[in-house]
This record gives sequence, structure tokens and C-alpha cells, in this order.
Amino acid sequence: MTNSKRSATAPVLGTRALNRATLDRQLLLRPARMSAAGAVEHLVGLQAQNVKPPYYALAARLDAFTPEALSRLMADRAAVRIVTMRSTIHTHTADDCLVLRPLVQPARDRELVTFRKGLAGVDLDRLTALARDLVEDEPRTMGELREALRQHWPDADPQALGVAARCRLPLVQVTPRGLWERSGQVRLTTAEHWLGRAAEPAPAPDEVVLRYLAAFGPASVKDMQTWAGLTRLRAAFERLRPRLVTFQDDGGTELFDLPDAPRPDPDTPAPPRFLPEFDNLLLSHADRTRVVPPEHRGRSWQGNIAHRTLLVDGFLAGLWRLDEDALVIESFGRLARAARDEVVAEGERMLRTMHPGVPYDIRFGAVRT
Repeated sequence: MTNSKRSATAPVLGTRALNRATLDRQLLLRPARMSAAGAVEHLVGLQAQNVKPPYYALAARLDAFTPEALSRLMADRAAVRIVTMRSTIHTHTADDCLVLRPLVQPARDRELVTFRKGLAGVDLDRLTALARDLVEDEPRTMGELREALRQHWPDADPQALGVAARCRLPLVQVTPRGLWERSGQVRLTTAEHWLGRAAEPAPAPDEVVLRYLAAFGPASVKDMQTWAGLTRLRAAFERLRPRLVTFQDDGGTELFDLPDAPRPDPDTPAPPRFLPEFDNLLLSHADRTRVVPPEHRGRSWQGNIAHRTLLVDGFLAGLWRLDEDALVIESFGRLARAARDEVVAEGERMLRTMHPGVPYDIRFGAVRT
């Protein structure tokens, strides 16, 4: 049976059904009684282009979370910050770092190709060995690493030299970078050196497909490719097809899922949630309408800047920010009184979790158009 015929006979999951299933997998329907380490593993990492988003991401998802719980994992080297999915920085458990970084190496290789002009005459194997020696001797900033490599290739593009080191080596950001309420420059060393053990060989993607579906499903092949920044994953889904169930969305796209994964009733209540900028919920599907209504597409971004987002009834409904003395909420439309009260209650919960004892007001700002 062809894929199109399979899809045509599969049950349809509408937008609300997909929304509730994804929220459940993302630990956003109810606060999860799970450790910070367990959540980071279940979610296959947290996007972490800035330091604070992973903390707010867990605050939105976990019961009794404290920022110190994730900070302690970072300090103990049980979690690390490293470029993985979509060529972006993620916070991963140490075990996942050593598995997922080799998995996405093909994407790092493609990224490096775009800098080939700036690397003319550069022996990449030699650069890799030199960069490894430099960062394992002492964690380096990217500027320090580029300058050291320029001593060997003075005619090369300095930026390209740094990109080559980052693409060829699994470079992690060492602490205190990433610790809660601590500051520090981005200093890099290899994951193997920081964690004291070798990386795993690049795995077949099959196991990661299953983990992706557990955290983001039901999903299409293209959805997972968007999340991972990889291509050619169809073969892995086809190998796994006998172990999976299939659906289709309203547009007829085939969706895969784990047989026993939760797929709640579309009318299941979804409490408001305050998500950080770059939350993976909004970035990990090719079709984001399961969370982002078409009329709000693009409203969580401005240029290269991502905003902190508010979910109401499971869908993107506004933005939020912390001013000096207030949590400011900007909804995209008028909220009913009951919804507004729920948003305030969730805001108070978030503030107690992330900023206990700090006297923030909660204000509703002007609606963005």
C-alpha cells in the first residue's frame, strides 16, 4: 500500500486533538511530578540559546520545581549546554549529549560547507586536532580559539575557523555559564573532556524517532526533520512502521505515533502556561498550527528575537515579559474574565517558583497588533 493510500485510510486527528496530545507529551497539561533530570531527558533537551529559558521551561512543566535543581545538574556535569538540534544550543543530560551530538553530525557537516571559501587551504583534520588540544588544555572563549587557530592559518577567515572547530568537535559550554543567577563568559571544551568519557558512535536514528514521538507526537516525518535539523529520516519511520500507529491531520498529512502514547480528548482543559523564548513546543514541528493559530503566525518573533509566549487554552495567545517590578502580559485578543483570572493565577505560580519573595505586580499591557 502506498503512503498516500495509507494516509487516506488513517483516522483523522484535528487541530485540538493534536494540541492536547502534544501538550500532554510536553508536560504542559498538568504539572508533572518528575525530576529536572527526568524532564530534560524526556523532552530530549531544552532549547537554550540564552541561559534562562531552560529554567522557565521546566517551571512551566514541573511540580515543585526550583531553579537550583537544574543549576545543580549543570554544576555537577550531569547536564550540559551544547549545539545539537537545528544547529542551536540545547541543554541536554550528559548521556544525551554523548548520543545526540554524533547523531546530528551530518547537519554540522552541511553547515561547514557554507564556510568553505573562508577555509581555503585549511587542513580540517589538523584544525580539529589543534582545536581539541587547545580547549582540553584550558577552556577557551570562541575569540581565544579563533585567534589561536589564526596563528596556523593567517589567511583564513577567522569566523570560519571558529565554525570549523564548533562543527568538527562536540564543544560544551563550561560552568559557571548556564548556572542560575550566575554569570560567566562562554568558554568551551570538548564534551568528552568535560564529562570524562567518550562519545557514543553515531546511532541509527530509530531510537531517537521513538523518543521524539514520545515528547512531540503525533508527528510527521517532516515534523521530526524540522526538530532535528536533519534530512532523510523517512527510512527510519518506515523501519519502525510495524511498531507505530498512524493518523492523518486535517490536511491529509500522515502522522506517526507510539501505540500507547496519551492522546487526550480534545476538550481536555489546558491551563495557561508562561513559556520562555525559544521553547521547543513552538519550534519542533513543520506545521505549527497545533499550537500557533494561523492568525498569530509570526507574532512570537521580531527579526531574530524571540519573545516569551503565553498559552491560553493550549494555544499561543500572547506575550509576556518581566519589567523591574511587574510581570507584564500582552494578550493578542480580549480575554474572558475566567481566562484572565486563570492567567493571573498561573503567573503568580510562575513568579513564586522562579522569583520567590520578590514583590512583582501583574499587569496587562497593550495588545500587540
